[in-house]
Amino acid sequence: MSFTYHRDVLPNGLRVVTIETPHLHTALLAVYVRTGSRHESVHSNGVSHFLEHLFFRGSEGWPDTVRMNSAVEEVGGNLNGVTTRDHGYYYTPLHPAHLDVGLAILGDMLTRPRLTDMEVERSIILEEMLDEVDDKGRDIDIDNLSKRLLFPDHPLSFKIAGTRESVSALTHAQVLEHFARHYVTGNLVVSAAGRVKRDEVLALVERHFAHLPQGPESLDIPPPLTPRGPRLHVVTHDEAQTEFRLSFRTVPEHHPDWPALQLLRRFLDDGLSSRLPFEIVEKRGLAYSVHASLEAFHDAGIFEIEAASAPERASLVVGEMFRVLGELAQSPVAEEELARAKRRHRMLLEFSQDSPGELSGWFAGTELFRRPESFGLRADLVDAASAIQVRDVARRYFARDNLTVVAVGQRKGIKALEKVVENAEGLPSAT
Repeated sequence: MSFTYHRDVLPNGLRVVTIETPHLHTALLAVYVRTGSRHESVHSNGVSHFLEHLFFRGSEGWPDTVRMNSAVEEVGGNLNGVTTRDHGYYYTPLHPAHLDVGLAILGDMLTRPRLTDMEVERSIILEEMLDEVDDKGRDIDIDNLSKRLLFPDHPLSFKIAGTRESVSALTHAQVLEHFARHYVTGNLVVSAAGRVKRDEVLALVERHFAHLPQGPESLDIPPPLTPRGPRLHVVTHDEAQTEFRLSFRTVPEHHPDWPALQLLRRFLDDGLSSRLPFEIVEKRGLAYSVHASLEAFHDAGIFEIEAASAPERASLVVGEMFRVLGELAQSPVAEEELARAKRRHRMLLEFSQDSPGELSGWFAGTELFRRPESFGLRADLVDAASAIQVRDVARRYFARDNLTVVAVGQRKGIKALEKVVENAEGLPSAT
């Protein structure tokens, strides 16, 4: 094994994950917190993302943000933060000899933030949000639109950055309340990956996160069932291409069907020789690119396929997608294709062991929700999936009743797209 994984729990309940990879010449520090837009209400939507911005406005120990960033940069790092629907994380790469600097700053940022300059950050966030709307203020972000259809009346449908109305109305008291509720020992995981040592990491985390109050992990409202499909939602937008996404509700990573779903993703989109790029791009020239992906929450999953094309070709692209998916649900793949996907999966898992960021996300990011499995176990589970099992999983989830389609583009071609989605020819019926 090229790394050693350690999981420790400090006396105050804070979890610390250390991944020692002594052969590397770098390190990465990351702090994961189980809070995102699914932990908000209609009125507080955007507060997790807003709080992320405010952390970088300085802390009690580092009130000068130029000095704070400069200190990290001088040891090879740069501070970053990300907010998602179900969690957030703060991280920096840095030289392994200077873990103390990185953990001192991350610890102070996240336990003693000043939370000032709200109006400046509000203005920045409102500017950022313009990328997701058209000149009429309508949402044209394909991810936001699809989540709204998949999880109606549930916080997973909320926009990560919030709406213009919710962000404009957020108060300092709401920010303080959100910080106090979620930035607690039971809701955070601190990690160090790379050329690091467990004992040093534990001592530094205990020192620099001493101000973190004790508290429980965040609770999640279970998502509702997605309404029966096939369904199509169109937002007309005057662009040269129509962008569209097919979504199928699936299962979380720890479900027995997940390994087969990973293989299906590879059959569909894992290089130019895989099915969707070959059939749609290389063979027919219907689109410039097409992508398939899996998104997982701890209690739900989504299989997503998206592309963009000339408006008059959108129905042809989607129809071809249905045909390719239907073939996977109808007949077992050949052993050669199955073996190739399994080899690729195992190889890429091995590649990820050279990346402190991937190691940290795998072990510490997963730790927010459940105990992570090893790379070897994940590879073995995928290797154990048979062609028949993969076909049955394709039949189960690529069903027309489980189909949601979102499209953003010109009116041209929409009638044809509506007909193709309504018929969903090639997709199996729900079993």
